[in-house]
Amino acid sequence: MNSIAMLKEEAREKRARVCTHSGKVAPGDIFVSIPSARKETFDEESVRYCLDALEKGAGWIVCAPSIAARPELRSALLKKGGRSAVAAVDSPAIALGELCSAQFGTQTLPFPLVAVTGTNGKTTITYLLEYFWREQGLRTGVMGTISYRWPGHCEDAPLTTPDCLWLHEMLSRMREARVDAAVMECSSHALDQNRVAGIPFSAALFTNLTQDHLDYHGAMEAYYAAKAKLFFEQPRKDKIAVINADDPYGRKLLAAMANKGECPVGYGLDPANAVPGTRHLYGTVLSCSTRGLHLEMRYEGRTWQIGSPLVGGFNALNLLAVQAYLLQSGFTSEHMASLEGFHGVPGRLERVRNDKGLDVFVDYAHTPDALTKTLAALHDVGFSRVITVFGCGGNRDRTKRPKMARAAAALSAVVVLTSDNPRKEDPLAIMADALPGFEDAPSGVDILQEADRKKAIALGVSLMRPGDALVVAGKGHESYQIIGETKYPFSDQDTLREILSCR
Repeated sequence: MNSIAMLKEEAREKRARVCTHSGKVAPGDIFVSIPSARKETFDEESVRYCLDALEKGAGWIVCAPSIAARPELRSALLKKGGRSAVAAVDSPAIALGELCSAQFGTQTLPFPLVAVTGTNGKTTITYLLEYFWREQGLRTGVMGTISYRWPGHCEDAPLTTPDCLWLHEMLSRMREARVDAAVMECSSHALDQNRVAGIPFSAALFTNLTQDHLDYHGAMEAYYAAKAKLFFEQPRKDKIAVINADDPYGRKLLAAMANKGECPVGYGLDPANAVPGTRHLYGTVLSCSTRGLHLEMRYEGRTWQIGSPLVGGFNALNLLAVQAYLLQSGFTSEHMASLEGFHGVPGRLERVRNDKGLDVFVDYAHTPDALTKTLAALHDVGFSRVITVFGCGGNRDRTKRPKMARAAAALSAVVVLTSDNPRKEDPLAIMADALPGFEDAPSGVDILQEADRKKAIALGVSLMRPGDALVVAGKGHESYQIIGETKYPFSDQDTLREILSCR
């Protein structure tokens, strides 16, 4: 029996506890040293944490071979006199997933677990699935950008996808809460770092891929490769795969799966995008207005329609993704009418109701593609003008800043450039990075700048006329603004309500 197999047995029998934080190690624990993100060789922090874990009595250290070979670690092990040992593994993150699944009994789950990945649409799809399942009387679990929740528990989400240890623990707690179905968002960071190692997903959904997180991935192909891991490297080869065929990377993924003999399901609004060797759910937008969407679906000889209060063509794709999955999981086209009562997600083209009769929205759009789709949705339903307030986050991909400006100017009558989460960057420098995107703005578009986000939102409201729509983009559901390393209370929704009450 190899070391990891033996440690899995120790964890399964509760004779040893898995730990990834050296400060929380207790005698006899299995400490897994996870390398810093994107570092494939040893670093000084890893050695320091391993030594700290040994000092606290760890029975085993699981780490990369380069860490295990460090003389200071070997010396510390000798001093333990055989009371501690090291297991060198090529991927500590994958080993952690195996150990966590043994400790928490998550090798298999008594409920379906759906993973949703892609640049945009993940949160809306998780909320749609949660709503549908609840309409069927099922107990649900959700993990995503906004919160982690299941019956009897809800907490704000610090990360879209939590760390591996916490993820397995939450799934075990969902099992204890007798959850019937669960869905989670899978970020590209989490997939690249193997944070979902050992999770037995029963289904994987791919929404789209547009420029985002290139400060981390470096290039779009690396970004795509991280997303594709969910479909090719995760356990359960029999899992359902649902992929957006209207997206170029989605078609690439569909073709790759078909070439491997898999049987994914594509969905989309353009029949020409169907990929040979795959099944396909077609959707047609019969109407799109301020009241919402009316869709017709066709799948394997069946045709049906649903109405939805969701606005915009991108939400038509979100509705198709959910239906494509539900059809594969045992529901019928007759069940799809249950989706008609879903009114939206906090911060996703969320209407801020007011007694002034103004059409004011908050949206999480923080990529060029997402902003384009949000503004196009408001254009398509017939508003006279669209006024856009947006900014770009600090310490993130700088190349998308002018692209965000270009997207805002292309579909707005007025643009107010402001601050988002500047983090450790100067807000004015971030805004300066965005300005080149306005150079080819259509004639007649007013470009305004106000670094103070509250003042910028107030400026946007003051410019509104009857028939206009105002969208405050970038932060969505967030209740804070990150300046430096501090999160200061700030909500776009609350700010709008305060301003509108005084208008």
